[in-house]
Amino acid sequence: MHLCRENSQKHPVTKTRIAVTGGKGGTGKSMLSTALAVELAKRHSVLLADVDVDCPDDHLILSIEREKIKDVEQDLPVIDREKCIKCGKCADACRENAIIFSKETGPRFIEDQCTGCTACMIACPVDAIGRKKRISGRIYRGKGNGVELLSAEIEPGQKEGSPIVNSAKETLSGMKNKWEIEIMDTAAGTHCTVISAVRDCSAAFVVGEATPLGAHDLELILELLSVLGVPAYIVMNKAGTGDDSLIEDIAKKRGLEIVARIPYSREIAEAYSQGRPVEHPEIEKIAEIARKMIK
Repeated sequence: MHLCRENSQKHPVTKTRIAVTGGKGGTGKSMLSTALAVELAKRHSVLLADVDVDCPDDHLILSIEREKIKDVEQDLPVIDREKCIKCGKCADACRENAIIFSKETGPRFIEDQCTGCTACMIACPVDAIGRKKRISGRIYRGKGNGVELLSAEIEPGQKEGSPIVNSAKETLSGMKNKWEIEIMDTAAGTHCTVISAVRDCSAAFVVGEATPLGAHDLELILELLSVLGVPAYIVMNKAGTGDDSLIEDIAKKRGLEIVARIPYSREIAEAYSQGRPVEHPEIEKIAEIARKMIK
C-alpha cells in the first residue's frame, strides 16, 4: 500500500492518543468521537481533535463555540523568469503536476494543484524559484461538556488536507495542557489526511456499517491500520439495519473483535441533530476499553 511521502516523517508517539476512524463517510465517526470524549471526560481530562479538515463538525455536535487560534500557511513557488534556464527539473520534481513545462515557454505554475511541498525549489539548480505564503487552513479551539476541543479546517478550494492535520498535531504538542487522553476524529477514507491523523495513535476505533459499501471501505481502513501498525477495534454502527454478517465476517477473517454494536434509534438521531452528545450503554463499553489504554 502506498503511503504519502509527505507523511513518512517521524512523529513522537503519544501513549494516550486514540483515533476514531472509518473507511466510509457517514458511518458515525463524529457521533462516536463526541460521545466517547464526553463519556471519558466524566473521569479523565480529555482533548478531542477534530481533524476531518474538509468537514469538521464536532463543535456543532457538542454545541461548542470555536475560537480561531492560528492560520496554517503554505509555501507557494514564485518563478524568477530572468534566472530560469528552462531546464524542466522543477516540473520533474513536482508530484502533483502543478508545474507544466515546455522548452519554448519554460515552467508554468498551476496554483490550485500545489500542495506546498517545495520540491521544485529544492530541485532548481539556479535558485530561480522563490516562495510566497498563502493561508491553507485554520486551527480553532473551544471547550464544552467537560471536553477540550481542537478543530482543524481547510481553506475552501485547497487540495491537500494533511498539512492542516500536521499543523493541528504540532499545535497540540506545543500546548501547555496535558490531557490523560487525546481522541483524533479523522476524515473518512484512506488518503493522506487520514494517514496523518492515525499514524502515531496507540489504537483506533474503526466505525463500520453493515452494508456492501460499508464493508468494502472497512476492509480498506483496516488494511491501512495494519500497515501502519495501529491496533484496531471494530465498532458496528446502525447495527441491525443491514446484514451484520458482512462486518462479522471481516472481523473473523482479520482476527479482530467487534467491541460494540450501536443500534440505529430515534433517540440517538435526535441527540445528534440537536447538538447533544449521544449516551448509550455501548458507548460506555467503548469508553471502558479506552480507559484501559491510559498510562
